[in-house]
Amino acid sequence: MNHSFKKKIKYLMLLILSVGLCSFVFILYSRHLITSNSQDKLYSNVKLIPENHVGLVLGCSRYVADGRENLYFRYRIQAASELYHQGKINKILVSGDNHHVNYDEPTDMKQALMELNVPEKDIVCDYAGFSTLDSVVRAKEVFQQTKLTIISQPFHNQRAIYIAQNKGIEAIGYNARNVHRSIGFKTNLREQFAKAKTVLDVTLLNRSPRFLGQPILISSAQPNAQNRLN
Repeated sequence: MNHSFKKKIKYLMLLILSVGLCSFVFILYSRHLITSNSQDKLYSNVKLIPENHVGLVLGCSRYVADGRENLYFRYRIQAASELYHQGKINKILVSGDNHHVNYDEPTDMKQALMELNVPEKDIVCDYAGFSTLDSVVRAKEVFQQTKLTIISQPFHNQRAIYIAQNKGIEAIGYNARNVHRSIGFKTNLREQFAKAKTVLDVTLLNRSPRFLGQPILISSAQPNAQNRLN
């Protein structure tokens, strides 16, 4: 191995280490930025959260790969139902992926909400919520909402609120019950990279949703009826 080749290997290793270190620092920075930005906008107590006309439920699959129920899905639906029946939201916008005929997150969410006695007339489906950014931005650009209650697990709400604030949406988050770490380890690990990607998408790339389209009207607000199930 000649001296020139050794030198090139050394420079390559230094480059790899530098890129790795910069990436690690950016991931930590993104996590801090998104977490601190949303800390006073998240609620876990239904009695304390302010009222909004529309609640946005962020989509996920109803079942995991082995056929078991997805607890992230169950807890988000339960949280949305709770907000609705306590009069904290009037309409529920369910936004998720419907990329082929056999995979339809919004319809699954709608059906699950109806099973919890949320009327069909108060559920609106967004079939092009292919990512968190798509769901949040489409809520404004397509469904004409500039104030939202976002409904998901805490880590997901943090990211969604960061997107909303940078896209001119006044958003708060209602925290669905989280999933035990032993079950959600991969999701929580993936979330660290998702936060970094979100900062890149919003601040540097100014990414837009895959699809927009014509405005869709969500009917105007009605007086919130406290404890609708009573």
